[in-house]
Amino acid sequence: MGTIRTVLAAGAATLLLAGAVHGAAGGRICNNSTGMQGGFFYTFWKSGGDACMVLGRGGRYASRYRLAADENLVVGKGWRTGTRDRRVGYRASAFEAGRNSYLALYGWSIDPLVEYYVVENWGDAFTPPGRDTARIGSVTSDGGTYDIFRTRRVMQPSIRGVQTFDQYWSVRRTPRSMGGRATVTFVNHVRAWQAHGMRLGRMDYQVMATEGFGSTGGSDVTIWDD
Repeated sequence: MGTIRTVLAAGAATLLLAGAVHGAAGGRICNNSTGMQGGFFYTFWKSGGDACMVLGRGGRYASRYRLAADENLVVGKGWRTGTRDRRVGYRASAFEAGRNSYLALYGWSIDPLVEYYVVENWGDAFTPPGRDTARIGSVTSDGGTYDIFRTRRVMQPSIRGVQTFDQYWSVRRTPRSMGGRATVTFVNHVRAWQAHGMRLGRMDYQVMATEGFGSTGGSDVTIWDD
């Protein structure tokens, strides 16, 4: 795909998880939960499948998952309360997207209830949010151009139970190379969304997330305030 992606075999993913535990790690999570660890907020949610997350030092986490076609996973580490002007620094030292996973700055707002993504990298079979979704604009930020999309989820799980809500997307046109230091200047996306009538409400959590649908994959990600 023209990018550097660290591909993890199943055994390598297991070693990745073990490595994240070494030292001052916060343990292995395989059931849905949220909390604080190492000074950062974490979230782990899956609809099913074989999936676990390991909390490492500070802003580091690792994930491993094997999901059936109808199973979904979202895990990440970041901040309990997001901000519109945060510059998020991160390093994905490993990211195996498989067929259908992506790495994104991810979060929610309330009033209106919005789920948002700034997508940095993704798998081979599916480019979010899908080919049938019309692009409504673009924004240039942090060395790349992102296409903007707006989608709607009807009566689906959310941080406020089963609801109907909008999703805001900025999807990098070329997947970002993994392994080095990277930055997401979130305010650039917020302003671009606002220019298209896409308003965020009161900010809820904000994380650098690994999301997978019906895929096998893994990640090793560290985040910080840049």
